[in-house]
Amino acid sequence: MRRAFALADAAAADGDVPVGAVVIDAEGRVIGEGRNLREATHDPTAHAEIVALREAASRMGTWHLADCTLVVTLEPCVMCAGAILQARVPRVVFGSWDAKAGAAGSMHDLLRDRRLPHRVEVIGGVEEEQATARLTTFFEQRR
Repeated sequence: MRRAFALADAAAADGDVPVGAVVIDAEGRVIGEGRNLREATHDPTAHAEIVALREAASRMGTWHLADCTLVVTLEPCVMCAGAILQARVPRVVFGSWDAKAGAAGSMHDLLRDRRLPHRVEVIGGVEEEQATARLTTFFEQRR
């Protein structure tokens, strides 16, 4: 989570919502990392999770990330939850819950939806105070 926080801080420094993500392999090595890049790239899909998943898949040489864990500072949205499911990531760990757009238990629970062919272990609220503080500070400065 520390590396994800550092990536979130870098996103905020560039004027983007402070969200950072890392993909960790079965041995605990970081194989993908990302931060929100929507403002920098003008790409609506450039969420931290998507960027990290793309890098991990490229490094692994496969889209199938079955032995990996995604660690992210904010609960994934619907788009990111879909990408997580498509990549067959078995576990997601996140910091702050997102009551407005979360898809891992807050507003939706796509990652654990039994109607889908793949379900994900979800561990939310890890370092929640730090994660939430970054987001709160960022949006307060914007107002």
